[in-house]
Amino acid sequence: MASETNLKVASPNDIRPNPENPRLIFREKELNELEESISTNGILVPLTVFESSSKGFVLLDGERRWRCAKKLGLRRVPIIVQPEPSQIANIMMMFAIHNARSDWDPFPTAKKLQELEQLYERNEGHLPTESQLAQLASLSRGEVRRLKNILGLPDEYLKIIEKEEELPRADQTLTVDHLLEVTRGAKALTREGILDQDEQHSLERTLIQKFQTNTLNSTVEPRLLTRMARAVERQDVPIGIVQHSVKRLIEDPTFTVQDAYQDSVERAEQEHSLELAARRLTSNINDFIQNGDLSASTLEALEELYSTLNVLFGN
Repeated sequence: MASETNLKVASPNDIRPNPENPRLIFREKELNELEESISTNGILVPLTVFESSSKGFVLLDGERRWRCAKKLGLRRVPIIVQPEPSQIANIMMMFAIHNARSDWDPFPTAKKLQELEQLYERNEGHLPTESQLAQLASLSRGEVRRLKNILGLPDEYLKIIEKEEELPRADQTLTVDHLLEVTRGAKALTREGILDQDEQHSLERTLIQKFQTNTLNSTVEPRLLTRMARAVERQDVPIGIVQHSVKRLIEDPTFTVQDAYQDSVERAEQEHSLELAARRLTSNINDFIQNGDLSASTLEALEELYSTLNVLFGN
């Protein structure tokens, strides 16, 4: 709970936005809903700020409430005043305050995480480990990895995402996760020599368009491209079969990744899974033969398997 010494009121005009805030996009619909609530009930949760000698009060938390207060013409807003942090501590506090929220857009957050990493390197003389960076930003290591992967996307895709993130979330058809899955799957095909670089980019752009037109709906569907690449790597299918399906995926606007997978490697994937299962079963049976008797129910199941195998081998 805030003490009497740091709980105050201030004019919204004396408060400035925080330049280190990873949240850069404020959607009009969300602001309008909050503005209506503040107009009716007032600001129920104080803004958190620090007092800067050069900039007056600077926001740590509550920029949406501050924007609405200015728009409503409020003369005073409640604030909690914190000590002025260093730049790196400022960024860390912004992440810590917001780490449990889902309303930050990934791309600007990724850029701010990169800035935090660079500040750490400048101060400490070396880059933080993934674990250290996660701790600094109050994020999981998986989320740190995801945000860093976002910055590895081509500039043309990042520009698409910037435009997309300006839309209300309900109207967005493309997210950074779509792009990460698309580029990861296309690269897997290129590594196996199924595509060249130009074909990889054509496939990526095509899949992006198919997400935008709702031809593709599942974010993870491009993962099937990686399975297609692995099937070629194992030599389960000839490379030409996969190349033919991928070419159709590029050229046919209604052809999906699922269609390409079924058309090329699904049967081989099923057989590969069956082979692995058969080898595991054989190993397990041998272990039981050496180490003890089988239960009646297990023997019954194996007898059913034996009958099925007899049919398969024509016995």
